[in-house]
Amino acid sequence: MSDDKKTRADEVEASKAHSLSRRNLLKGVGLTGAALMTAGSGSLSAQAAAAPSGPQLIPVREAFETLTALESATLDAFASRIIPSDENGPGAHEARAVHYIDRALAGAMSSSREQYGAGLSSLEDYSVQEKGMSFHLLPESEQDAIIEAMTENALTGYPILNAGFFFMVRTHTIDGTFSDPYYGGNRDFIGWDLLGYPGVRAIATPDEVSQGSSLAPSRQSAYDMPTHLKDPVGPSSSSTGGAANGH
Repeated sequence: MSDDKKTRADEVEASKAHSLSRRNLLKGVGLTGAALMTAGSGSLSAQAAAAPSGPQLIPVREAFETLTALESATLDAFASRIIPSDENGPGAHEARAVHYIDRALAGAMSSSREQYGAGLSSLEDYSVQEKGMSFHLLPESEQDAIIEAMTENALTGYPILNAGFFFMVRTHTIDGTFSDPYYGGNRDFIGWDLLGYPGVRAIATPDEVSQGSSLAPSRQSAYDMPTHLKDPVGPSSSSTGGAANGH
């Protein structure tokens, strides 16, 4: 085998290893379908191929309550590697998980705002210093490598980029993808569709219960129902179990 072919084969195997690793991340919280980790879409990779080196700012496409333009781009890219979109369906980007996190950081999770700011800034600094461009513009394979090194506390010189920061972002990404749309994520009920969760109902008949995930989706938030009072505080810091409860 030539050196070029061997290098390409090694890259393919490395990519498969990263995909399997991400797949295991969400198995632990019982998620199925397209939420199981596989290689994501190539949209960010295409941008990276045409982008100049060095830090890159992108315009804010929608207003955020607390995240800056660069922070939102970095976090969106990060979340998109945790729950990527692929041939099986959409992921964290399409579900607007970053909007959920932004809204939460402006309210119920405001105590985590400083940690997010420091972590995302360090992730950007590391990417520019070590890879020559912003994290959100890196090829997905390089994003994966950085994230994996983070989980192993292997990014020397960047102490905040550790397993604790990764797991915080992972938890909030899962929350933002699968919690009630009222909180800013799970756009168009993408997360619930991925889980096969038919949505909130005030009353379920025995026949509806027997249908389970094959039941036609209700397409409504718990807060669309008159029996639910709107939460004045916002999402809790850990609501991964709330998808089935409408929270």
